[in-house]
Amino acid sequence: MVSRPLDEAALVARAKRGEPAAYEELVRMHQDIAFRTACVITRDASDAEEAAQDGFVKAYRALGRFREGAPFRPWLLRIVANEARNRRRAAGRRGRLWARAVEEEISGDAAPSPEAVVVSAERRVALLTALATLREDDRAVLGCRFLVGLSEQETASALGLRRGTVKSRTARALARLRDAGGEGVVA
Repeated sequence: MVSRPLDEAALVARAKRGEPAAYEELVRMHQDIAFRTACVITRDASDAEEAAQDGFVKAYRALGRFREGAPFRPWLLRIVANEARNRRRAAGRRGRLWARAVEEEISGDAAPSPEAVVVSAERRVALLTALATLREDDRAVLGCRFLVGLSEQETASALGLRRGTVKSRTARALARLRDAGGEGVVA
């Protein structure tokens, strides 16, 4: 059994009364275990860090519903674990969305030859492999611009960026994509 300071209940009560310092102390007491819990679920340190942070924020907002006398740590870790699972599910959905977007082809007048279908499939695999190595913000910009077909301005609006930022991120992301092995699929 892990020993916790005897004043955890008092800290929870003070935090429920609106004392920020009390909740900050609860965060300090449990941040390591919250991060480790999220890391086990997400298998990604940055997702785990965000899940833990979001879990602490949600727990703070839900303090009014916390049952007095109940142990705080399991309650908090349940919230963190739910956040981590949500992030992992969202990452899986994003991955499937990427695959589906890349697989879609613009239909032409004539049916493609079997050779063209094979080459196209190989290029899709190469593109997906190269995209997977990029940072999330690079994938988001490239996905909006080229997979979804949004203009620079539409991409800027969708991602909450300025148009110039979209333009520069697109150029840098394309360069990174080429470096990552996507030179056969990126002109």
